[in-house]
Amino acid sequence: MKRLALVESLRSLRLPRLPRLPLRVTAGVTLLLLLGPALALWMLPRPRAEGLGRLLAQAALLQSFPAAPSRPVPQLWQQRLGAESAERLWGQQRNLWWQFWGSQGDGGAYLVLPLPRPMLTGALARPPHSVQVDDLLVVAADPLSHRLLTDQLQALPRQRRGLEQRCLERLETEQAAFWSPVAFGGMVGPLAPLLQSFQEGCVSLALEGEELLAAGEAAGSTALLASVPRAEAAARPAGASAPAWPPGSLLTLQGRALEVLLQGLLNRQLIRDPLLSRYGVDDADLRRLRSTPFRLGVRAVGAGPFQAAITLQLAPAAEQRQAWAEFLGRLGPVLEGEGLESLPPAAGGPPGGSATLPTSLWQRQDGQVVGGWRWLNRPGSAPELLMFLGPAPTAGPGAALAQGDAAPLLSLMLRPRQLGALGLLPETLPGPLMQAESLDVEAQRPADQNEAISRLWARLRLTPAAPSSQPLPVPESPRPQDPPPAPRR
Repeated sequence: MKRLALVESLRSLRLPRLPRLPLRVTAGVTLLLLLGPALALWMLPRPRAEGLGRLLAQAALLQSFPAAPSRPVPQLWQQRLGAESAERLWGQQRNLWWQFWGSQGDGGAYLVLPLPRPMLTGALARPPHSVQVDDLLVVAADPLSHRLLTDQLQALPRQRRGLEQRCLERLETEQAAFWSPVAFGGMVGPLAPLLQSFQEGCVSLALEGEELLAAGEAAGSTALLASVPRAEAAARPAGASAPAWPPGSLLTLQGRALEVLLQGLLNRQLIRDPLLSRYGVDDADLRRLRSTPFRLGVRAVGAGPFQAAITLQLAPAAEQRQAWAEFLGRLGPVLEGEGLESLPPAAGGPPGGSATLPTSLWQRQDGQVVGGWRWLNRPGSAPELLMFLGPAPTAGPGAALAQGDAAPLLSLMLRPRQLGALGLLPETLPGPLMQAESLDVEAQRPADQNEAISRLWARLRLTPAAPSSQPLPVPESPRPQDPPPAPRR
């Protein structure tokens, strides 16, 4: 009875009614509840894992690849994970994955991928020789490589700046490749001193039909940590036509100044001393040489003792032409001392030069022309010096050399397959590069830019026999400490 009385008394109570809010007010409050946390997350994002940055500091060369579960499992995955685990995890891959070679320059490639959830939960055992680096799984080729990496990762990470930080951003977001002097020297071999300004850097990669396009930045080893940011390298239009090749040309390399090409050699006393003692090239001559715009060419020779001929076209400043002529005059007796004989220009090729800018042609005692020089005089253009090794060039002179900001820092046109067939390329270069039909590379830097960072653009035209579905491969184990094999003659 008491319970019934309590229920009746509660029913008799009349509670005040809450006012009904307008619909638009309700919607506004709901929107604030949803947007508030999202705005906080946007302003205070979750800290990004530093795993890839820690690996970059230990890498000689590092590449990123997009996920492609519909394609066959890469061989590297099968080697590092085992066939069954590789098949299972490859089908689940949705993000970028990476491979890199250690800074020691030896050992096989490391496989790097986001830590798979089955391994995170314990449903799948981690592979041998693996280590977790933040949110990444790194699998080494053998116990020694695993030990080397784990020891190196104990070091405190340093702050990344400038080009190094931008390279890391490329590798975290797109298909790209980063290289250091260790990998660079291992791949280009004896050409490394000529490319000192591009020892370290990175490029983004893209495939367009049978062409591999690359755009990025590079620097000498002293400029990698430069803090001055640079604009993104502008990739050339994919449909842009390739430059016209001179007849018979295998290589054309031109630049704003020979300093870019020769600084790695001319900075060595071991090189400068013989130049002075044997050829009389003093410091003043070297300064002129460093500052002179140039075009270097290699062309095929169909018959005779030479496989190829080399030409070097120079554009000396007006006030330096006479000094160049005097230097070449001093060079004559040195060549005669080497057993060469001077010939009249008309005896071996087109005439050129003048009384103040003379021309010279040189032959061996058996009558074989081996080189010379002549001055190019074009209407409306300043005289340029053409030096050559091998038979005298019979084709007309190329276009006048561009200078200043109008000239690229360095521009290369190369026919790798034909040069490789003649044994004129380092055998350490990647196989698909050696078999490619052509390679065009351009490096740009403003003439007044003190920062030694160059923008890069490249186009590699693959032959049908080369794989056209992968980025440019690299040597399985770059070993820069080993002497590269001598190029065939």
